[in-house]
Amino acid sequence: MQRRKFIRNTALGTVSLPGILNGFGITAHGENSALGQLMTSTVPTDHVLVVVQMSGGNDGLNTVIPLDQYSNYFNARSNIAIPQNKVLALTGTNATGLHPSLTGFRDMYNNGDLCIVQSAGYPTPNFSHFRATDIWMTASNSNEYLTTGWLGRYLNGEYPGYPAGYPNATMPDPLGIQFGSGTSLALLGPTIQTGYTISDPNAFVNNADGGEDVITPGTPAADKLLYVREISKQSQAYYNVVKNAYNAAGNTNQATYPSGNLANQLKIVARLINGGLKTKIYVVSIGGFDTHSLQTNAIDTTVGAHANLMASLGGTIKAFHDDLKLMGKDQRVLGMTFSEFGRRVKSNASGGTDHGYAAPLFVFGTKATGGIIGANPVIPAVAGVNDNLPMINDFRDIYWSIMKRWLCQDATSLTEIMVRNYTDFNVCDNVDCAPVGGREANAALNLVQNFPNPVTNMTTVEFKTDGGQTILQLMNPGGGVMRNLVDHNYDRAKTISIPVNLGDLKPGLYYFHFQNGSKQQMKAVIKL
Repeated sequence: MQRRKFIRNTALGTVSLPGILNGFGITAHGENSALGQLMTSTVPTDHVLVVVQMSGGNDGLNTVIPLDQYSNYFNARSNIAIPQNKVLALTGTNATGLHPSLTGFRDMYNNGDLCIVQSAGYPTPNFSHFRATDIWMTASNSNEYLTTGWLGRYLNGEYPGYPAGYPNATMPDPLGIQFGSGTSLALLGPTIQTGYTISDPNAFVNNADGGEDVITPGTPAADKLLYVREISKQSQAYYNVVKNAYNAAGNTNQATYPSGNLANQLKIVARLINGGLKTKIYVVSIGGFDTHSLQTNAIDTTVGAHANLMASLGGTIKAFHDDLKLMGKDQRVLGMTFSEFGRRVKSNASGGTDHGYAAPLFVFGTKATGGIIGANPVIPAVAGVNDNLPMINDFRDIYWSIMKRWLCQDATSLTEIMVRNYTDFNVCDNVDCAPVGGREANAALNLVQNFPNPVTNMTTVEFKTDGGQTILQLMNPGGGVMRNLVDHNYDRAKTISIPVNLGDLKPGLYYFHFQNGSKQQMKAVIKL
């Protein structure tokens, strides 16, 4: 494979930063294409989104407990049910309470800093950890396979052409940061292949500096290694700014965190935000939620494996929120949790719960709306082993709402990111985005658009020319020209519409490239 072709077709330059903060390797993310500066500019907001992944499938019924149906709840899972007098009460409702270990969440809810979204899921759910996780990370339908993540599509629109031309004066910092050695599908941008993650800092530095490795020229492995080294050099620059932000003068955690892996991650996130990093997206994770057995202590169901997870989750997020408030950065940060699925209504004989459908998710932060979205899920009077909690709220509605209200995406961008339209929920304050301040806000950027988008077969492309030489091209994600649609010298300014058939293209993301004199614009189009 030619090196140039390899670089063009590589989806994501993803490498661990050449160093460790508090024992964690850190991975910088962004979408890679040859489109460079042709795309539109970023939305002017300093908002940060922190996503907490609860890996394994959380038991939602023992997390958010339906007190208005307590007898049915207890009958369905008497060996793991939380005693009614131990359930944490919430201000303003007698129908719903929290696991007794979620005191941090209870306090945040009562202060208006936590929004509970009941029974979040999607139609026709999947019980596979891997497939269900992919669905949540890509925001796809259960029968639809997307190779791009919802956060990656967002970053692709905000910071086009990465890594070419990055870091730069406008965006000197990583676009998104994920902790650990793995690459989150949620952060993969709309390109063909996934990139690389280097988890060994010593090997990373060795490669970045030229090292002692011998590369045999002209081989596929050599081409790829050269590319990895090229990205590694860029990542060295990112490591320096991350380290400088973390170690900025006077930058220390102000709140007391509980012990644990999640706490170690969020302590770093707080310091990076406080240290001035412009990174928009952070992804952290906590595992252990696949509780098929021994979910609780057999004698005292308020303690045990799941209770420990709840204490870590609620206590750490509360400490993180307090930390940001003490740092004066809480107005900038919104967080959300997700787990790939919930658990069954009825517990099993092993003192656990099996894979189920929907479960609650949480949106947190000073700018979170607070309260409960959706009623308690209905629990049958006599639950069978296959009974599940139905979806009440589509999780993609929450993604849509966060993109619109917090990350200030306009109507066109929302459809490009989420593939289709969803419902706006009042999960957080949108004062800074009213009116929505996305890329449509600048009329000069509306040079080319197409309807419909996403596209099944036919779409109509409309462009505005000032007269003179005008070019319209269809381009692939790597920046290669696939079709020349218009190449004409117009005698005057006009708006022109042309039909374009994309029926022969594979599903994925493409671009219309418009150029008229010195004006250029790229328009993303999704082929279903």
